[in-house]
Amino acid sequence: MPLPPPEEKPRYVRDMFAGTARRYDLMNRLMTLGQDQRWRRLVVAACQLPRGGHLLDVATGTGDIALEALRMRPDIHVVGSDFTPEMMRIGQSKDRHQRMPFVEADAMHLPFPDNSFDAACSGFLMRNVTDIAATFAEQRRVVRAGGRVVCLEITRPTTPLWRDLFHLYFFRFVPRVTAFFSSNKTAYDYLPASTLAFPRPPALADIMRSVGLRNIQYRTLMLGTIALHGGEST
Repeated sequence: MPLPPPEEKPRYVRDMFAGTARRYDLMNRLMTLGQDQRWRRLVVAACQLPRGGHLLDVATGTGDIALEALRMRPDIHVVGSDFTPEMMRIGQSKDRHQRMPFVEADAMHLPFPDNSFDAACSGFLMRNVTDIAATFAEQRRVVRAGGRVVCLEITRPTTPLWRDLFHLYFFRFVPRVTAFFSSNKTAYDYLPASTLAFPRPPALADIMRSVGLRNIQYRTLMLGTIALHGGEST
């Protein structure tokens, strides 16, 4: 499917996630074969939060990364932000003890003062924004000097055989399987299409450096289909 033009993308993405909110967690388990739960733990660890630290989970969605952070580190303070209220309502229902605030916010215009957090993280956000550099710059702005900015994203494998298998899985298998569980088939056609133009891990690291993040490191997971980047704010 063709991707929406930049001027229409924010509304398209918001409507897409609003329409899939109730099935979003189930779809994640199916598409990642349950590996997304392990990836969340890696994201939290990569944030390297100090004791009693403050974490911002950007594009928190249903709050899975944020809630995992609180499970792993009960001593920290977490804020989840997202521009889709329908997704956050699911997250609030899972946060039975109301341990964290959910804030409606655009990832490119975060409503927080400079140096508010010890780390900012995102899971599967960057493919959905119109300006990756500006989104990273906002996270760098709200993270104190020496704090961490961490990004988990889908990427395309480079090994020819695995690249072909990945394409078959993502473009043929995922849309067909998820169609049985979701009434919004377009959302799961958009997902694989959005990976085609997304920067590969070295290029994404360069974008992070371009906005003032330093000591960028990344690793690939699940046979090169997932990338976890981390950098230090200045």
